[in-house]
Amino acid sequence: MSYWESKGKSDNWYTPHSIFSALECVFDMDVAGKFCAANRVPARQIIESEGLSRDWRGFVWMNPPFGGRNGLEPWLEKFFSHGNGIALTPDRTSAPWFQNAWKKADMVMFTPKVRFLREDGSLGISPSNGTALWAVGVEARLSLRRAELKGLGIVARPTFFHEVSYATT
Repeated sequence: MSYWESKGKSDNWYTPHSIFSALECVFDMDVAGKFCAANRVPARQIIESEGLSRDWRGFVWMNPPFGGRNGLEPWLEKFFSHGNGIALTPDRTSAPWFQNAWKKADMVMFTPKVRFLREDGSLGISPSNGTALWAVGVEARLSLRRAELKGLGIVARPTFFHEVSYATT
C-alpha cells in the first residue's frame, strides 16, 4: 500500500502552488478543502466538510481524501456527474476505479511524483507514484493544455470505441 493510502496516516495533504500556477485558472469551488496555511487553491469558495453531500456549482477543484480502500470512488462519481472541473488523484492505472474514471474523463494529465504539503505548509515526502489530473469541461481541458505547455506533465485524451474508425484491408 502506498504512502497516500496507508491506514492511520493523515488525509490532510495539500496541493502545492506550482500546480495551480501551471493550470492558470481560478475555480468557483474547492469541494474538498480546508482553511489552513497550506491550502492555496485559487477558489472563490471552499467546502470544508461534507463535500459529497453538498451542492457543487461552477468550475470545481477536487483533491479528495485518498485514505481507505474505496475512498476515491464516491468523489469521482460526483465529480464526473457534476461535469465541470479538475480533479487530482494518484495515477493508479491498474486500479478498477482509475479505469472507470478514464472512461468518463475528457482529458487526463499524468505528472511526476508531487510532494504535497502538510497542514502547516511544510513539504511532505514523495509518494510512491505519480499524480493524475482529470478534466471535464472546456475550461478544464484548456487548463490542462496550458499546464502541459509549462511542463507540468503529459496529457492524454481517452478514446472511446465508437470514436475510432478502423481501415479495412
